[in-house]
Amino acid sequence: IVLGEQGQPRAPEPSFELMDPAVTCERVVHDRYRTPQPTCPQAALASVVAAGTLFPVGFASALVIFAHPDDAEFMCGGTVASWVNEGTEVHYCVVTDGSAGSNEPGMTREVMVPIREREQRAAAEVLGVRSVSFLGFVDGELQVDLETRRAVTRVVRRVRPEVLVAPDPSRLWFANRYINHWDHKQAGTLALCAVMPDAPSRPQFPELLEEGLEPFEIPRLWLASEDADTSVDISKTLDTKLESLRAHESQGTADAADWVRERARELGEEGGFEYAEGFKTFDLRDEDVDMAEPV
Repeated sequence: IVLGEQGQPRAPEPSFELMDPAVTCERVVHDRYRTPQPTCPQAALASVVAAGTLFPVGFASALVIFAHPDDAEFMCGGTVASWVNEGTEVHYCVVTDGSAGSNEPGMTREVMVPIREREQRAAAEVLGVRSVSFLGFVDGELQVDLETRRAVTRVVRRVRPEVLVAPDPSRLWFANRYINHWDHKQAGTLALCAVMPDAPSRPQFPELLEEGLEPFEIPRLWLASEDADTSVDISKTLDTKLESLRAHESQGTADAADWVRERARELGEEGGFEYAEGFKTFDLRDEDVDMAEPV
């Protein structure tokens, strides 16, 4: 099927560099987005609704929510570069301050924070990201509570994206190679909280109404996932993804280039491309389709 497309001190107010996200872009059907062929009519309908199989590609705006500087580049850097090339206005929301990003003796969190922020801005510039919001919660200690939920919801209501991209909070590990970081799971959960109930519910965080931030229903959610139903062809943007990762010099990300390329090749094989990134996608728009009715 071809797709169109805590206990911690209060965090500082997020910094915004936003332009008006209410922009339009040309919509085209594009064969870079694919989901596996369903095996029965019921699965076909579910695929259409859940994976967004027939929606036109060319999102006007996207918001990527992630825990640490460099997470977005690893997670979806190729997709972000592709979307930007197509005219999508992409925004970043970095939830933690990245202060635990060094094990060097003598390095402090206070010194690390501006380094990580500078590197993240540089990486975003490589990809063409329109704005970066730094929420400033403590790296390694992220909690899903009313303070963090409010901070993320503030960004979502301000940007009002057509698609929200985030890590999959259900990932506990990756194959037998990596145990998922606590903050990654919390960032993914915060994204889900923004989808429901935080961003669309008027009674939720009434103080945001006083800031002029009206409720917003997120129309689409894409979770970077090992259980992907949608593959994005990044064959033309893999080099840009790798360049953006090199901006995170303090993290030694340049040394991961071979692994990143190999992982993109593996995901590409699954999606039928040379290189790809994979997502579990949700189309949350109201549809005149009753999923309970047999096809």
